Amino acid sequence: MGEMEQIVFGIISAVGMAKSSYVEAMRAAADGKFEEAEEKMKEGDEFYSKGHDVHMDLVQKEASGEYLSPGLLLIHAEDQMMSAELIRLMAEENMKLNKKIEELKG
Repeated sequence: MGEMEQIVFGIISAVGMAKSSYVEAMRAAADGKFEEAEEKMKEGDEFYSKGHDVHMDLVQKEASGEYLSPGLLLIHAEDQMMSAELIRLMAEENMKLNKKIEELKG
């Protein structure tokens, strides 16, 4: 496996872990475990940040004139990044709704 493939798989792995953490946050919030949900969101943000930083390095390389082949793996990594961002937004809204439900119950 080449260097570029290793880099791209690193992005995919990091943002995949972020997505999992965000989903775990939603599940914790659904159970009323809001502190755990917040911790899972922070964990997800840390994973996402790692993937984003690597992606930004690639963007900077290309912006400085280095040609990077936009292969299917890189496109997949960017797709996974976008879906992680969307799941994060959904998790935030889900947590807000679950907090409101808990307030109305209590």
